[in-house]
Amino acid sequence: MKILITGAAGFIGMHFARRLLDDGFNVVGLDNLNDYYQPQLKYDRIDVLNNYSHFRFAEGDLADREMLETLFHEESFTHVVNLAAQAGVRYSLENPHAYVGANLVGFTNILEACRHHEIEHLIYASSSSVYGANQKMPFSTSDEVNHPVSLYAATKKANELLAHSYSHLYNLPTTGLRFFTVYGPWGRPDMAYYSFTKDIMEGNPIKVFNNGEMMRDFTYINDIVEGMVRLLDYKPEGNPDFDKSNPNPSESYAPYKVYNIGNNQPVKLMDFIRTIEKHIGKEAKIEYLPMQPGDVEATYADIESLQMATGFSPSTTIDEGIGEFVEWYKEYYSNANNLVGSSVNKS
Repeated sequence: MKILITGAAGFIGMHFARRLLDDGFNVVGLDNLNDYYQPQLKYDRIDVLNNYSHFRFAEGDLADREMLETLFHEESFTHVVNLAAQAGVRYSLENPHAYVGANLVGFTNILEACRHHEIEHLIYASSSSVYGANQKMPFSTSDEVNHPVSLYAATKKANELLAHSYSHLYNLPTTGLRFFTVYGPWGRPDMAYYSFTKDIMEGNPIKVFNNGEMMRDFTYINDIVEGMVRLLDYKPEGNPDFDKSNPNPSESYAPYKVYNIGNNQPVKLMDFIRTIEKHIGKEAKIEYLPMQPGDVEATYADIESLQMATGFSPSTTIDEGIGEFVEWYKEYYSNANNLVGSSVNKS
């Protein structure tokens, strides 16, 4: 296999690339290194990957069709894992056009490149946010997801629809992964657990929305990566018994599949915060605020289909995962001056 990972300088992209490199795969990482959050963290993630001789980094944007065509032509990929996207629910209220460019135009360009270069399997990032206004728990991929409550969620639902059209028209095997609140070392600074850790350590108040009455299916990064690795060569073939009169939204007669990938154990937000406090050794100053537009009160993943397909079973407890993150955070920022991203090969 030769694998393209888009968004390789991102949180999940970096961890997934490192796991594949450890397993001996040839990996090309693509990222535009934008400034949605501090680019230095992205440079430092790429520095980690550049330690592998069978890794190459390419800087570029998915909206650049000519760049993508050249990259696909030169590298002859067998598999593509599309993790590049404009992330964040709240930011989509401020800058909706960024989501259209990255998540819709960019994803369409990826689909076109995959079909013209006969990619064996496209795996792409969807999101638990697609469940939107749904209240039936746990969230199941057999549920309809037609009521998004943020533009970000709408673009991720659109990705799933676009992928199905390409699976139908061009027999392109596509697998969508609905990620549920991924956390861990090298994480995204815009995520709540990251900002909570920073503010608690610095003695600043943390903002807790909906007065703390929220639950999330927090999923540790290593568990996410394990599930992704298991799916890499498990490409969908289409269900010959697919019932078009009563369709299951997560599968098709075409080579198309959507899975939830989460911990299957939602945690109360306040319990999560108490775990961070425990590992930092300091109590949080909390500012309680009302629910924010685009947020949902709870997420809870039904992962039965992924378990049946691959044997995936998340094993990291919240206590273990937060402990690993806090340890990394302290080490990274104590050594930040030594992490300069100087070896990024912008080719």
